[in-house]
Amino acid sequence: MEFLTQPWPWYIAGPIIGLMVPIMLLISGRQFGFSENLRHICASCNVANVDFFNYDWKAKGAWNLMFSIGVILGGFIGGVLFANPNAVELSAGAIDKLQGFGLTNFDGFVPVELFTWGALQSNPGLWAVLGVGGFLVGFGTRYAGGCTSGHAISGLSNLQLASLIAVIGFFIGGLLMTYLILPNII
Repeated sequence: MEFLTQPWPWYIAGPIIGLMVPIMLLISGRQFGFSENLRHICASCNVANVDFFNYDWKAKGAWNLMFSIGVILGGFIGGVLFANPNAVELSAGAIDKLQGFGLTNFDGFVPVELFTWGALQSNPGLWAVLGVGGFLVGFGTRYAGGCTSGHAISGLSNLQLASLIAVIGFFIGGLLMTYLILPNII
């Protein structure tokens, strides 16, 4: 059971994720992605009879909803039932960098100085970042025609130029957040 509680090396996990795309295409003719599920959920609730949500969501998206539920359940099982009891291992350089930001508690999976209700209440800048970031992610997902997983996994495997541009944008956004925005708000 130890192989379930420890991180898998990239050369095992990467090919498993990579093989998922062609297997899904061969078996079902479908592509991987999560963002379309919001539309399926709204369609299942018959939201205000909007034409965008007026389609047979069971035929088009029930499989993806079940897949998403499986991912959530798998994450719960992996994170709770097979959780690694040891603290996350960080390099000395990472600890020095985080201490430079004023973070001192490295016992959990995430820095408790940032990811608690107390941290959100004590730093109104975090609320602004969460609000603006949530809007940009939601709007960007629909505007780009898919989410990060859909573009990075399915789109790139299908050699889609739009997905390559989107993934480059994701990386640029992540770098800007990491090196320019986050250090100024914590």
